[in-house]
Amino acid sequence: MEHLVRIYKKLLRETDTAFFRYLYHEIAWNNRMIGIRGPRGVGKTTLMLQRIKRDLDVDDALYVNADDIYFSDHRLLDLAERLVQRGVRYLFIDEIHKYKDWSKELKLIYDYYSELRVVFSGSSVLDLNKGSSDLSRRAVMYHLYGLSFREYLRLAQGIETPVFSLDEIVSGRVEEVSLRTPLLFFESYLRQGYYPFAREGSFDERLRQIINLALETDIPVFAEMSATMGRKFKKLLSIIAQSVPFKPNMSKLAELIGTGRNLMGDYLRYIEDAGMIIQLKDDTGGIRGLGKVEKVYLDNCDLIYALADGEVNVGNLCETFFVNQMRVRNTVSASSIADFEIGRRVFEVGGKSKGKRQIEMVGEGYVVKDGITYASDNILPLWWFGLNY
Repeated sequence: MEHLVRIYKKLLRETDTAFFRYLYHEIAWNNRMIGIRGPRGVGKTTLMLQRIKRDLDVDDALYVNADDIYFSDHRLLDLAERLVQRGVRYLFIDEIHKYKDWSKELKLIYDYYSELRVVFSGSSVLDLNKGSSDLSRRAVMYHLYGLSFREYLRLAQGIETPVFSLDEIVSGRVEEVSLRTPLLFFESYLRQGYYPFAREGSFDERLRQIINLALETDIPVFAEMSATMGRKFKKLLSIIAQSVPFKPNMSKLAELIGTGRNLMGDYLRYIEDAGMIIQLKDDTGGIRGLGKVEKVYLDNCDLIYALADGEVNVGNLCETFFVNQMRVRNTVSASSIADFEIGRRVFEVGGKSKGKRQIEMVGEGYVVKDGITYASDNILPLWWFGLNY
C-alpha cells in the first residue's frame, strides 16, 4: 500500500489547479459513490486529482489506478477496509474498467463501508455503461466530454468568456463578448482543441494511440471479440472519416468490412460509446434516443484532421463541430428540412457561402456559418455554439 501512497502524492504534486473542466462544478461531490465516464484523453484523471488537491486533506484521501500492478494480487475491497481502519474517508479509483468484476466489488464497498466515499472513472465507456447499471441505486454517474471552444479559449489562450445557453446564443447575447480575432482561435481549436493534452506536445501521436486503444483493445475486450476485429473497426472509422457526411447503409458497410449486416448496429454503437463517432438520429429519438440513424459523424473535429486523407471537407467539419458541442446541453436530432433540429428550432450549418434556401419557410430557422464574426438577422457565427458549456 505504501507504493500506492507514494505514487498518489507524486501525482498530486504535479496536478495543476489553474483550470477546471466544466464538469467539476456540476458534480455533487458529497454523494457516497460517483462515477465519471468519458473517452480517453478528456481529463478524468486530472479532475479527480484536482478534487483532492483543492478541497480535501491529502491524508484523508487516496487516489489509485486500477491498472496498477498492486491489484494483481490485492482486492479493491481489501484496500477499502484498510483505508477505513486508518480513518481515510475518500477513495478515488482511475481506469476502473481494468479491474475484473469491478462493479461487484464497488457494490460491496458501498454496502459494507458507509464511512468511505468513492469516486471512480474509466476510459472504456462501454464497460462503465454496463457496470453502472449494476450500480444504478448506488452510484451517481457523470459523463465528461472534451473541451468546448470556450474551455479551449481559457486553457490555451487565457481568455475568459461566459457560458451561453442556446436561448442566449440564438438571441445574439454573444455579441456582448469582446473577443479579438475569434476566427483565428477557432481554426486552431478545430485542429487541436478538443483534447486537453494538446498543450503537452506530440499531439498527433497521442491521438493515434487513443484511436488504436479504443478500437483495438477497448471494444474487442469488452465484446469478447478477436483482435482482428480491431482492424475492421479502424477500416469502418476510415470509411466514416472520408464521407461527407456519412449516411449509413448497413448492407454496404458490412460488405466493405467483411462482416454480417445484422452486426453493424452493434458495431457502430460500440464505436460511439468508445468516443469515436456520433450517430445522429431522427426526431423520434435524437442522439440519445431510439430513432433511426440518419447520419454518422466522427466524434470531434480533431479526429477529422487526424484521419483525413487529403483535404478536409468544410461542410462536414462545420456540421461535426455543431453537433459535437450542442449534444452536451441539448438533444440534437436530424432535420427533414435542414441539417439539425433542437426542440422547435431548425439549423442549417455550413461554410461562409451557406444560403438560406432550406429554412425560408421555417418558423424558427437559423443559418449557422463558419468564417463570420458577427450575426445578421437569423445568420449566426458557428463559433458562438462553442460557448454552450
